[in-house]
Amino acid sequence: MKLVIASDHAGFPLKEEVRAYLAQAGHEVADLGAYNAEPSDYPDFAEKVGLALKRGDAPRGILICGSGVGVCVAANKIPGIRAGMCHDTYSSHQGVEHDDMNVIVLGARIIGSALAFECVNAFVGAKFIAKEERFVRRFNKVLAIEAKYQCGDGSKNPA
Repeated sequence: MKLVIASDHAGFPLKEEVRAYLAQAGHEVADLGAYNAEPSDYPDFAEKVGLALKRGDAPRGILICGSGVGVCVAANKIPGIRAGMCHDTYSSHQGVEHDDMNVIVLGARIIGSALAFECVNAFVGAKFIAKEERFVRRFNKVLAIEAKYQCGDGSKNPA
């Protein structure tokens, strides 16, 4: 699978491990930074991954920061991005299967590389289950919320 990956400085060491692991497993992984552990700002990398997915550069992305919270919040500001912070394998596949999650978020200060590898494996191997009516109904409601608050120019509609 083609993937995009990025992190801030806090996530850089884990990003490097995850990127190498996925590449060794045969995935095409585009690294969008950070490229070192010098202080950097997580919103910049969340935006890079989100825009890469919107352009169609890859169907899924991986974001890593210290806790995972910052990049998750920032990525979810981009219409069409469904980022979920996952520190267990169940959430990593269930987020895709039930919610069509397209970005997995990991906290480098929360989990180690072995669990990160298991989580990204579960994420990459999962498929959205659009067969069950309840998942489709719920997903459509999420899309409706997004559309309700987004104008064509990217600004918010008044609530």
